[in-house]
Amino acid sequence: MPDAVTAPHFFCGEYTVDYDKAMGRGLDVVELTCRVLVSRADDRSGQRILDSLLAGSGPSSLKAAIEAARGAPGGYALGGLAHDLHVMRMQGYRWYEHNGTDYVGADLIVKIIGEG
Repeated sequence: MPDAVTAPHFFCGEYTVDYDKAMGRGLDVVELTCRVLVSRADDRSGQRILDSLLAGSGPSSLKAAIEAARGAPGGYALGGLAHDLHVMRMQGYRWYEHNGTDYVGADLIVKIIGEG
C-alpha cells in the first residue's frame, strides 16, 4: 500500500494465492484486491468520478483498462506472464481513511491464473 495518495489513486493491496489448481504445479490462481480512491472534497463530484472509474466499459473504466492486458484471443495475458485475468467484481463502495485523509472509494477484485 502506498504511503501517500494523490486522488484519484489506484493501487493493488492484498492478494491471495490458491496453489496447485492443476497437477504438477500446473496452475495457480491469484486474487488481487485493488483499491481506487477519489477525493471527497466535493461528495457528488467524487462519486461521479468514482462511478465512471467503476463502470463496466467506457473510456474511464478501470475494468476495461485492466482487461486490455488479457492479450489477443488464444494468447497469454500480462505480456505472457499469465494464462488469463479477469476483473471479477467491485465491492466496498464507501468512505475510506488513508494516512489521515478521507476518500470515497471501492475495491476491484482481479483474478489471475497462470502456471505455478
